[in-house]
Amino acid sequence: MGVFRTHEWAPRVLISNAMLVPKWATWEEFWRLEAMGLTMYGQMTAGSWIYIGTQGIVQGTYETFAEVARQHFGGSLKGKLVLTAGLGGMGGAQPLAISMNDGVALVVEVDPARLHRRLSTGWIDVVTHDLDDALRRVEEALRRGAGTSIGVLGNAAEVFPELVRRGVHIDVVTDQTSAHDPLDGYLPPGVAPEDAPAPMVEFRQRGAVVFDYGNNLRAEAARGGFDGARAYPGFVPAYIRPLFAAGKGPFRWAALSGDPQDILKTDARILEVFPDHDGLRRWIRLAQRRVPFQGLPARICWLGYGERDVAGLAFNEMVARGELAAPIVIGRDHMDSGSVASPNRETEGMRDGSDAIADWPILNALLNTAAGATWVAVHHGGGVGIGFSIHAGQVSVADGTQLAAEKLARVLAADPGIGVVRHADAGYEIARQTAAARGLRLFPTE
Repeated sequence: MGVFRTHEWAPRVLISNAMLVPKWATWEEFWRLEAMGLTMYGQMTAGSWIYIGTQGIVQGTYETFAEVARQHFGGSLKGKLVLTAGLGGMGGAQPLAISMNDGVALVVEVDPARLHRRLSTGWIDVVTHDLDDALRRVEEALRRGAGTSIGVLGNAAEVFPELVRRGVHIDVVTDQTSAHDPLDGYLPPGVAPEDAPAPMVEFRQRGAVVFDYGNNLRAEAARGGFDGARAYPGFVPAYIRPLFAAGKGPFRWAALSGDPQDILKTDARILEVFPDHDGLRRWIRLAQRRVPFQGLPARICWLGYGERDVAGLAFNEMVARGELAAPIVIGRDHMDSGSVASPNRETEGMRDGSDAIADWPILNALLNTAAGATWVAVHHGGGVGIGFSIHAGQVSVADGTQLAAEKLARVLAADPGIGVVRHADAGYEIARQTAAARGLRLFPTE
């Protein structure tokens, strides 16, 4: 780290992780450089100091399954079986997100320690080491119409084909293992690369709703020679793109006091600020009951352009009035409206073909720096692997001062605003309508 003299509006921290010149942006070169101590895998929020564990991804997962329910099942997953895999830092949100949408989750996890850690911390309801027992529990839950989650010990590359062989009826299929990492992420020795995603295609052919949950499984399957890897869509173009086009995405905050009461107070304030936001109200109430804190107490909710700055200023006022024990730090996921170029996930299937244009995350970082964010980060590879994404993050501290208020007003408008611009440029009418409604000025370049 180096320390330089700037000015009071400048970020206090600037971070760059895993950035490689494109010709050298391969896993093999990355591993070589990492072994020399010259780089590190920045991931997404972890590399930019706003990682809050599984609680950081749970609402995005919840929103995705809610949209699956709206598009395919009349608005609820009640009585529906969702098959997935992976209970790591991100995948661990799946069972809770599914059960919160009243569905039955069957989650395959190869690591018994992860399986039982999720059980002990309340992220999953039941754990078994036997597939027959798991299926009996699934049938009972479906009969009762109860939202619940069942974790089963096993490797998805072996369990998914077995479920196909048995002809088990499954309504929704996805996967959130670390498939982006071909060395350690997914397949055991002796299992062919195409054997993992092929059952997902078979489930789709049998009528299940199937989607890639952003772990680059399809790309890795294609590398392994599986021709049908693209037979099902990614979750962003299938379910999340309209939200991104309107500048909506994962807004998160953490209590620097370490006091959970500060989060509960901000929960109450955000519901006061957005009294007509029924989805937000339902989410906050569910999260208070069912989402455990990890590390510093934190919360996440999806807010859009014209909303995040309002929330940030409300939190800053709470600090100024002494209603909170310490400042609040406000950030977001990198999986956001205008902060990432990731052709196998967030920017898959862009309307104008701009999936791989990485100017946008760089512009996002530059704009947030200009607007006064507290720290700004740019990273390469997070979420889907080296060579597959460029992304940026910002974090701003609400310390109760007038200067903080001025910065928050700018950053929390500019940050999602560039996402609206990015999608308007790509031809999404929702983005153009949002810009017009919110007074965001757009100028055609042609």
